[in-house]
Amino acid sequence: MIVTNIQSIASLKQLIQIIYEQIDEGSIPHLQLPTRTKNNIEISENDVWVYGGGRSIRSAKTTKGAYQLLKTTHICDLLINDHLSNNKSSTLREIYYISENWDIAKFKEQPESDRLIEDLEIITGLQREDFHVRPEENGATIFGPLRIRETTKRGERIIHCQEDVGEAGYQIPYNVENIEFLEHDAQIIIAIETGGMQDRLIENGFDEKYHALLIHLKGQPARSTRRLIKRLNEELNIPVAVFTDADPWSYRIYASVAYGAIKTAHLSEFMAAPKAKFLGVQPSDIIDYDLSTDKLTDQDMKALHNELTDPRFDTDYWKNQINLQIELGKKAEQQAFAGKGLDYVTDTYLPTRLGEMGMIKR
Repeated sequence: MIVTNIQSIASLKQLIQIIYEQIDEGSIPHLQLPTRTKNNIEISENDVWVYGGGRSIRSAKTTKGAYQLLKTTHICDLLINDHLSNNKSSTLREIYYISENWDIAKFKEQPESDRLIEDLEIITGLQREDFHVRPEENGATIFGPLRIRETTKRGERIIHCQEDVGEAGYQIPYNVENIEFLEHDAQIIIAIETGGMQDRLIENGFDEKYHALLIHLKGQPARSTRRLIKRLNEELNIPVAVFTDADPWSYRIYASVAYGAIKTAHLSEFMAAPKAKFLGVQPSDIIDYDLSTDKLTDQDMKALHNELTDPRFDTDYWKNQINLQIELGKKAEQQAFAGKGLDYVTDTYLPTRLGEMGMIKR
């Protein structure tokens, strides 16, 4: 749904009005938000992560709380008067630097201003894109049999994500609500952790042979990438498979695509694709394909044990795979298949795995 500047301004002004009325009534100004911790996360009826009933109060009763409310009003002023009223935008990094002019209201570090933007999303029910706030350049791309219409400030353009793009594909914009799907010949979406592996699949013609949309996640995927995957999955009914390294941090990349993450649980219903399946690399593949490996670090082991208590991995499949990896003490990268030949991943591994998963015909 496209949110207009007028609607965004109204939501932010309503927030300021709440604070004003509290002060006018002689009460201590405060805001209530969901507690943004793992203990307040639960799986919704749609199988994605959302915040539970836990609440925290941001109140001017404390010095820290008063400063946070002051910074909130400064941010709202920036978004209303500089962004929305003038149809301008800023990156998250620029907002942090803009605050250098706010005297006692300036942010000490960027994560603080980033969190406040997220708080505004939660309070208003909008998204940072609706406030014209952009991330730093993402660089994630999509390549495959899909024709789209993209609306930009300079007008509309129609792009085919195979025929009209370079070798890396179409770069995903920060606001994918401006994309309209026109036509496609895709039968599967492969969301890929590394750019090198996306390049390998494109070079070997995997997109053509299997009518696949190849999306580079660029590590932990940006919100726009996850939103685009969800839209493609739900609006066009294209199944999604996530292809990552075999390590605990990569499993969390899959989980963020399928179920969401703590930091953005307020947007999980909008961005997560719970029908997405984990393609690999699996810990069992290390044995089955005799892959080259690296030793798990102490941090890796701790992360794996934490995932055994993570509700996103609470299935027999994941428990078996994670316990096997702990037992092996090893991890493997997607590129490990190159040791068997440059075509092995596209000619053998992927067709075999996708066939086993019932996502393609072998």
